[in-house]
Amino acid sequence: MWRFRIVHTTGYAYPSPVTASYNEARLTPRSNTRQNVILNRVETLPATRSYRYVDYWGTAVTAFDLHAPHTDLTVTSSSVVETERAEPPVPEATWSDLQSEAVMDRFDELLRPTGHTPATKRVTSVGKKIAKSHGPAEAVVAAADWVRGELDYLPGTTSVHSSGLDEGRGVCQDFVHLSLMLLRSMGIPARYVSGYLHPKRHAVVGETVDGRSHAWIEAWTGGWWNYDPTNNTQITEQYVSMGAGRDYTDVSPLKGIYSGQGATDLEVVVEITRLA
Repeated sequence: MWRFRIVHTTGYAYPSPVTASYNEARLTPRSNTRQNVILNRVETLPATRSYRYVDYWGTAVTAFDLHAPHTDLTVTSSSVVETERAEPPVPEATWSDLQSEAVMDRFDELLRPTGHTPATKRVTSVGKKIAKSHGPAEAVVAAADWVRGELDYLPGTTSVHSSGLDEGRGVCQDFVHLSLMLLRSMGIPARYVSGYLHPKRHAVVGETVDGRSHAWIEAWTGGWWNYDPTNNTQITEQYVSMGAGRDYTDVSPLKGIYSGQGATDLEVVVEITRLA
């Protein structure tokens, strides 16, 4: 078991005063069989009242709005979380199970293309080849292997609106989106998971390091299980999950609208400390 403290700070600077803004923060870790949230606090500067709810996909959301003019906005999420190694996949479903009406109806939304995970002839063709020689659980790993052969990991090379497949390189969200395209083309229900990854396998207790937001997939092959296509591994205690959905759009850490002119400067800092 690992225990983390995670401090995620996002700062916005506006070129002219913003008179009002409405925001949603998905910065609260999930409590599930693999991780336990001991503490989470989402604060803003300027300070304002907020309320929480759980969205359609099961992600905790902190919603807040500001109605006094401001030129800066800082959102800080502080969490303490305990994690364990994920359980191995449950007994595997067959391709026939995945093609049953019950499964297809249950997971319909996680089998459909989205704006970030469109259906393409090339990906569908690759999916058919993988499915012919692998069972569903094996196909998840084979899909990740294929994606790693298609994309080079280069931080900062893409944005949330670009396609890593077109450029042959990308960041973790590109690896996840392409993996989702491939899995869904095979009829494997799969979702995008947002969270954090501690960069050091043998982290020193008490040492604070520069962390990073990360993304991976959850696939359903008789039960849900996690796989990280960027690093080609099942997840470990180093991973902390925040939210899950169809693609990045459903789990973006911060989204909102504001009344004002011009673009904003954005700074994100993530600090992770292993406590135990």
